[in-house]
Amino acid sequence: MSARITFTIETPTGPRTTSLTYERRGAGEPLLLLHGIGHHWQAWEPVLDVLAAERDVIAVDLPGFGTSDALPEGAPYDLSTVVPVLGAFCGALGVERPHVAGNSLGGLLALELGREKLVRSVTALSPAGFWTEAERRYAFGTLRAMRGAALSLPVPVIERLSRTPAGRTALTSTIYARPARRSPEAVVAETLALRGATGFHQTLAAGRTVLFRDDVSSAVPVTVAWGTRDRLLLRRQGVRAKHALPGARLVRLPGCGHVPMNDDPALVARVILDGSR
Repeated sequence: MSARITFTIETPTGPRTTSLTYERRGAGEPLLLLHGIGHHWQAWEPVLDVLAAERDVIAVDLPGFGTSDALPEGAPYDLSTVVPVLGAFCGALGVERPHVAGNSLGGLLALELGREKLVRSVTALSPAGFWTEAERRYAFGTLRAMRGAALSLPVPVIERLSRTPAGRTALTSTIYARPARRSPEAVVAETLALRGATGFHQTLAAGRTVLFRDDVSSAVPVTVAWGTRDRLLLRRQGVRAKHALPGARLVRLPGCGHVPMNDDPALVARVILDGSR
């Protein structure tokens, strides 16, 4: 059962309270999991129990996504705002310098947490921020189309499509290499999460000028992993990530798409655990 926690954050108009939803399982060193744009903490469900066997795992709905609160009015959805919110969230939970793993937007946030030395290690799965301008436009256009489809489809149609492998492929093949493996219930839930994501457009707007160019301190181990069948952020961006982060371990995820946790849970869990030693 997921929980919510309320805490205070700094905004351009002064201190405000916000609430984030999270799932916490397991025991050991803390591991924070950050999902991608339009998704929710349940993106990590395929790997949660394996990770929880060795870690105190905290999967959080980012601000403006899942069932977490939107950021207070006037607070931008940029790195300089969201990263301190995540730091305050960890502080409210009594967690100091967790390991962190993130996917897509979550991977970018994880790297920024590493750059700020707020975490012990970083594992970034297909992180945003290593694109060319043409690649960014393509990714953002694809995301907007996915959001538009989620908004336009009546819920009964989403539920009907999710019941068949072909329907699940139609709904989620952009992010999964093996969409038919996703459960009907999960596909419905994540389509509704995309549809209800209050922070979606503000996050895209904040991401228009984002390029991750700064290295992360050598005191923070970094793993960057990329699916070979990523159709949203193409795998050649992993090579750029390695150039920007020369000390990082670059891992190939054979047969995985943009959200690899469902495509190969065992491999992704092993990469995260190895990266958070």
